[in-house]
Amino acid sequence: MERNPKWAESPVSHGHTYCAIHEMMVSSRSFAAVINRCDNFRRETAPDNFIDFRLSPSSTNIIGLVSEDVFNLLQAAHQEALLKGIPTDKPFLSFNPRLDTAEKRSEALKDLVEKWRDNGLFANIIAPNLWRNELYTVYVDPFGPHTEDRVAFALERTACAIFGLVTYGVHMTMYTSDWKIWVPTRSKTKQTWPLCLDNSVAGGIPHGFTPFESLIKECEEEASLDASLVKAHAIPCGAVSYYFRSEKGYLQPEVQYIYDLLIPPGKEDEIIPRPKDGEVDSFKLENVDAVVEKMHGGLFKPNCALGE
Repeated sequence: MERNPKWAESPVSHGHTYCAIHEMMVSSRSFAAVINRCDNFRRETAPDNFIDFRLSPSSTNIIGLVSEDVFNLLQAAHQEALLKGIPTDKPFLSFNPRLDTAEKRSEALKDLVEKWRDNGLFANIIAPNLWRNELYTVYVDPFGPHTEDRVAFALERTACAIFGLVTYGVHMTMYTSDWKIWVPTRSKTKQTWPLCLDNSVAGGIPHGFTPFESLIKECEEEASLDASLVKAHAIPCGAVSYYFRSEKGYLQPEVQYIYDLLIPPGKEDEIIPRPKDGEVDSFKLENVDAVVEKMHGGLFKPNCALGE
């Protein structure tokens, strides 16, 4: 039996450990539709077939899922970096055994996806105008230890969905003692989900960063919040995982590390998030009922409604 069938074969578990703001938001109205909008992929019921992506031919650990189109493209191109696995009755994708370090695997995939980009392949996700020039870390076991010795490779973030790789992010809810939440509207120029509502602060975890380091970075870049404030008042609240399939058909399994930040009472007029890097159009202080209604109304970016 494979070690991680729970994300490759069936729904990813929802392991969100709620802090005060999340406890307070529980109501009699079901959030199932909000969850299902984000956690919307089940391999066993998908109309198309996906093929396991493993680190090596001898590995049983699944690190991603690729479509038959991607698999066939790699076979037709006789890629030396990636090869068809055995047994043939259940093919899988893996790296060539000679690529036995994270650095070698990273370089091989970098060359591959940049060639695809330059040749116009997968233009709806890795076209030059969508390219982020930011690496994400992929681990030997997506749900195992995230230590340096367990890094499988690093890959351009926009290309991760082509291979159905698990990626990671941080989401923080910033709120006041009278239960109002700072809610940003994403910029109209964002490459994904423009003008949707978002978590107070959210972003992907770049290669080489820890979750908390990423949170500090995003707070400063997106909301002009000082690192000293985040270090003193941000509280880790667990994680939520889900399996999202985009409207374009790409698989984006993700794990989000969740944080709460209660603005110190009496400091509400001093500590105000403000857009800085152009990714946020504006911030608005909303009461909980308004946030819940907008979650149900589909106004939030799907995964941000989970972390809210």
